[in-house]
Parts: sequence; C-alpha cells; structure tokens
Amino acid sequence: KQLTKAEEQIMQVLWDLQEASVKEVIEKLPEPKPAYNTVSTIIRILETKDFVGHKPEGRGYNYYPLIDRESYGSFKSMVSFFVKENKMDITELESILKDINKKK
Repeated sequence: KQLTKAEEQIMQVLWDLQEASVKEVIEKLPEPKPAYNTVSTIIRILETKDFVGHKPEGRGYNYYPLIDRESYGSFKSMVSFFVKENKMDITELESILKDINKKK
C-alpha cells in the first residue's frame, strides 16, 4: 500500500522514535506544526492500512510501526523505478497493487 506525503512523514517520525504518543510525533514534525487532531487522524488511517499498531500508555496510546523502513522503502523504490522507466503502465501497476492487497 502506498502512503500519502503526510502519512509517510509521520511514519518517518515513528521509524526514528520506534514508539511515540501523538504529542511526541508532533514535537518531531517541522514547523508549522499540524494540529493534534490532524496527526491523530493520520495515525488512525495508518493503523487501518496496517502500518502502525498501538498500546495503552497512561490515559492515551503509544504508537509503533508494524512495517520497517527498509521494507517500505525497497517496495516504493522498485515501483517508482519501473514507472519512471516507462516499463510499467497504470493498468499493470493497478494489477500488482490488487494482488498485493489480496495477500494481506
């Protein structure tokens, strides 16, 4: 599954920290800082995509990556290489993504 720029930015923070609350993620993001609710929503989306898990911590949750940076990066770079080299058209890419999503 591909990530949006915002999702990828939050994943980069979680990969760096290994585990963090929404507040800790926001602290590591560049200015201007996004709203708490925005980051919280993106993290929940990442959970539905199976990129992030959570565990109770005090009155809130700590979030952690379920997929490592290397696995995501190698898939992303492989796909972008084939698309950039015009070795793959959009229908082939959609077909591959459907196959990947079936296996999850």
